[in-house]
Amino acid sequence: MSQKRIGWKLGLGLGLAALAVAGLALLPAVATAEEDAAAHDHAAHAASLQDELAKVRRVTARFHQVGEAIAAGYELGWVNGSGVRIITGCVANPTAGAMGYHYFHPGLMADNAVDALQPEALVYESTPDGGRKLVALEWVVRGPDSNPPGASEPPSVLGMEMHVLVPPPGPAFYLMHAWVWKNNPAGMFADWNPKVICP
Repeated sequence: MSQKRIGWKLGLGLGLAALAVAGLALLPAVATAEEDAAAHDHAAHAASLQDELAKVRRVTARFHQVGEAIAAGYELGWVNGSGVRIITGCVANPTAGAMGYHYFHPGLMADNAVDALQPEALVYESTPDGGRKLVALEWVVRGPDSNPPGASEPPSVLGMEMHVLVPPPGPAFYLMHAWVWKNNPAGMFADWNPKVICP
């Protein structure tokens, strides 16, 4: 093999190796750009969610007085399709904490729609003087196994899919909590709050 041919192959090999090294050097930059874009999307979503929660707080602030909630149509418990009022007591979990007392709006429960600014339920805890203190909001849509039946697919609120917490023979509602009026160590959207205690 001639010296010229060997030199040409060596040059080509070195050129391809240089391109490969340059490509590998670009990979971290591409990965960093993708990570930056993902972080930006996450930050934008988090900021948007905080804005939505601020609006929710503004429109529900008047319900700190349970009398205001009752005047607006909310009532303790919910009357199901059999005419039985359910969920009237303080809802608790033996290990995860509690929710509290649920005041449902019958009109909002009837429409099977979700509006972040119109929660179907307001959740209160007992106060030492025997009163009620607003701690959370709950969006509720009757599920396909509720009485009466409701939506067949899980609805979403605040960009998150709602879920069934208590399947039949429970109420089988799709729901989502937001602990906008009491800190919840388990998370803003957790079902149970270890800081809430039923009397």
